[in-house]
Amino acid sequence: MVIRCIVIDDEPLAINVLKNYIGQTRGLELISTFSNALDSIDFMRVNEVDLIFLDINMPVLDGLNFLKSVHIKPMVVITTAYEEHAVESYELEVLDYLVKPIPFHRFVMAVNKVFRMHSVRQKNDFGDPGERKFIFIKIDKKKMKKIFLDEITVIESLKDYIKINTYSGKYIVHQTLSSFTDELPADKFIRIHRSYTISLDKIEALEGNSIEIGGQRYTIGRSYFNEVRNKILNKPPEEDEL
Repeated sequence: MVIRCIVIDDEPLAINVLKNYIGQTRGLELISTFSNALDSIDFMRVNEVDLIFLDINMPVLDGLNFLKSVHIKPMVVITTAYEEHAVESYELEVLDYLVKPIPFHRFVMAVNKVFRMHSVRQKNDFGDPGERKFIFIKIDKKKMKKIFLDEITVIESLKDYIKINTYSGKYIVHQTLSSFTDELPADKFIRIHRSYTISLDKIEALEGNSIEIGGQRYTIGRSYFNEVRNKILNKPPEEDEL
């Protein structure tokens, strides 16, 4: 699966940063860049574009008005130096809103959203039944690693870092447990403690207030217990929990 993307930005430095990030990301292909939005319209009429990295403040036609004028929209990630346009951007159904200067880890988070949305669109369009879902993580300053979701067992919080335990290894990532959990499909993963998110498919046993995965026991936090129990047992919330 290759996602064909373009960059629309009037700042050469910003374009170069995104070129560099895209070049490090397997699964993304940069097919063109534009310094103004108008030039991209003709290009998209004759070329298949899956994703746009779009600046907002540009001459002639700004990014938001460009989005309003394009009838067939690829996926869009906003890249801007200004925070105040976020609400309007999300109303136009952009996937993410990146504020310059863009850290690489935020770019990675946005790309993960792109891959998930692209997978959903493919399934809706073609009924693709068996593709393994994956996520990209940043494992050092310049390298991203693809991890298949069905290989993940437990994610542990290490303050501002997390440890992702998989069948093929363990990875330390500079990200909070909350933000990483939000990137995972809710029907496959669940937060069980302030320190743990687990894969529901990997649970081997449930006993009292703990679960067992890979021979290890993990405590279920008191505030998480009812939700975890109901999810594991596939039960709706009881009336006193509503």
